[in-house]
Amino acid sequence: MESFSIQYHECIKNKGHITYLQQAGPMTTERRDLEACLRIQIEEMERKLNVLVAQINQSQLELADHMKENIAALRQLQSQVLDEELIKWKREQQLSGNGVPMQSNLNTIQEWCELLADLIWTSRQQVTNVSRINNKTIPELRQPHLIEMLEDMSKQVTNLLSTLVTSTFVIEKQPPQVMKTNTRFTATVRLLVGGQLHVYMTPPRVSVAIISEQQAQLLLKSETQAGKGKAPVECGDILNNSGVMEYQATSRQLSVSFRNMQLRKIKRAEKKGTESVMDEKLTLLFQSQFNVGGGELVFQVWTLSLPVVVIVHGNQEPHGWATVTWDNAFSPPGRVPFAVPDKVSWGQLAETLRIKFYSATSGGDLSEDNLRFLAEKIFRTSLPMNLLELNAMMVSWTQFCKDALPERNFTFWEWFYMVVKVTRDYLRTLWCDGLIMGFIQKKQAEEMLAKCTPGTFLLRFSDSELGGITIAWVGEGNEVFSLQPFTSRDLMLRSLADRVLDLPQLQLLYPNVAKDTVFSKYYTKPENEMLKNGYVKPVLVTTLPPYMSSMASYAHSPDSHRHTPAHSRYMIDF
Repeated sequence: MESFSIQYHECIKNKGHITYLQQAGPMTTERRDLEACLRIQIEEMERKLNVLVAQINQSQLELADHMKENIAALRQLQSQVLDEELIKWKREQQLSGNGVPMQSNLNTIQEWCELLADLIWTSRQQVTNVSRINNKTIPELRQPHLIEMLEDMSKQVTNLLSTLVTSTFVIEKQPPQVMKTNTRFTATVRLLVGGQLHVYMTPPRVSVAIISEQQAQLLLKSETQAGKGKAPVECGDILNNSGVMEYQATSRQLSVSFRNMQLRKIKRAEKKGTESVMDEKLTLLFQSQFNVGGGELVFQVWTLSLPVVVIVHGNQEPHGWATVTWDNAFSPPGRVPFAVPDKVSWGQLAETLRIKFYSATSGGDLSEDNLRFLAEKIFRTSLPMNLLELNAMMVSWTQFCKDALPERNFTFWEWFYMVVKVTRDYLRTLWCDGLIMGFIQKKQAEEMLAKCTPGTFLLRFSDSELGGITIAWVGEGNEVFSLQPFTSRDLMLRSLADRVLDLPQLQLLYPNVAKDTVFSKYYTKPENEMLKNGYVKPVLVTTLPPYMSSMASYAHSPDSHRHTPAHSRYMIDF
C-alpha cells in the first residue's frame, strides 16, 4: 500500500509537469523531448500502478474473506458456548430445584464468554478499521462490493456482541420457586461479560417485576425489551426490587444480589376448570441497560426466572411444590413459557421422585421395590409386569397431584411429599441406616411378620395418615398389630428410636435383628443431673394401653388388625 502511494503520487506529479509544459508558452524541441520522456514514465507508472491496484484489490478481498470466515467461526464458537454450555447450565440449575447435583461451573462458562467477548470486540474493531481505511483511500481503490461486505460484516459482528451480552445476563441464584407473600426472599443476577467489556464503568441498575405466564409468552414472542415497545404488565407488588450491579475485581464478576425482596400482593389470573391457584405459574422479570465501548453501544437486556408458584398459606405448599417439581423435571427445551407435557412415563417420574427423596434425605436412596410400591400407589393397582413395561407406562398430571387416592382425601403427591418431609426432618438417619422399611403395603407387612417370632417388628409409612410412620409387630399370639402412626408432631416430642426403646413388645427388627444392636446409637442419653432450678426433668415415654397387656386374648378379637393407639406418659429420669 505504501509503495502504491509513492508511485501514485509520483505519477500525479509527472502529469502535473506535462500540464505545466503545455501551458508555459511555445513548445520547444527540448520541452517536446521532456514531455515525451514524462509520458513514457507515466505510461510505465500506470502499468505498474494497475498491477498494484489489482494486487491491492485482491488482497482487500482476501482480507475481507478471512474476516468473514473469522466471524463465521466466532458465530459457531459462540453458539457452542451459549446454545450448548450455557443452556446446559441453565437446565442443570432448573433440575437442581428437584435435587439433581449441578455439574457445570458458571465461572468456567464466564471465562469462555470473556474470551468470546474479547475476540468479537477485536473483530469489530478490525472491520471498523478496514472500513475507515477504505473510506480514506483513493477512488481508484474503492470497491463497491468490498464496501457492502464490510457493512454486512459490521452488522454481523455487532449482532454477535449483542447476542453475547443479552444471553450472558443470567440469574445466578434463582428466587424460591414456591414463594409465600409477605415473606423475604433473595435472588442474584450476573453479567458474565461485564468485566471484559467494562460495563461496570457505568454501573447498571437492575429492576425486578413479577409477571404472569401469558405476559412471559408475549415478551418472548415480541422480543419486547425494557424501554422498547409496551412494557409487560406486572401482576404483583415487590418491595426492594431495584439494585445496582457491583464489580468484584478479584473474581471479575459483575452482579447484584437482592437480599430483601418481598412480594406484598399478587393479582391472580382467571382459572379454568379444575385449576387452582397453585397451578398458576409466574416468573420474575429482571431488566437492565448496559453501555459498552464507552456508550458506543447500548443494550436493553432482560431475563426470566424459573417459574414460581405464589402461595399465601402454608397448607398450599405441597401442591405448589407439585407444580414446580413437574415443571422442573419435564419442561422441554426451547418451550413456550411454561408449557409442560400432561403425561410422562413412569420411568421419568420415578427418577424424579428418587432424586427428590435422595436430595431431601442427604443420601437416602429409593430401591426398585420402593419405586414399584410408589408405582402401584399412583396407578391404584398392583403391577406384576416387568420393569421395562412398568417404566413405559404413562402417568398423567391428574394422577400425580389432582385425583385423590382410593378411600383417601389426599393425592399421591401429597402423600409422597409428607413422607419426604417427615423423613428429612426426623427419620433421615434411621432411613439411611436401613432401619425403616417404609414403602410397603399394610397387608404385605402383616404377611411378612406373620412368619416371624413374637416381638418382631418393622417400620412403615402409613397409607392413611399424611406424613405418618407406624410400627407393625408380632404379638404373643402370633397376631400382627400396628401402632397408630406417629407424625411430625409426635416425633418432635420424642424420637422414633426412643419410642422403639420404650416398648418392650418390640424385640427384633425384621427379619431377626435385636433392636438394641441397631437402634441403640440413636437412643437419647439420659440426663443424670437435676436442672439448675432444682427441679427434676420428666421424660415422655411411649406405652401401650392397659387392654394390650393380655395380648393373647386380644389377638383373637374380631378387630385385632385395627391401629393400636400408643399412649405417652411422663416418667422421672434420674
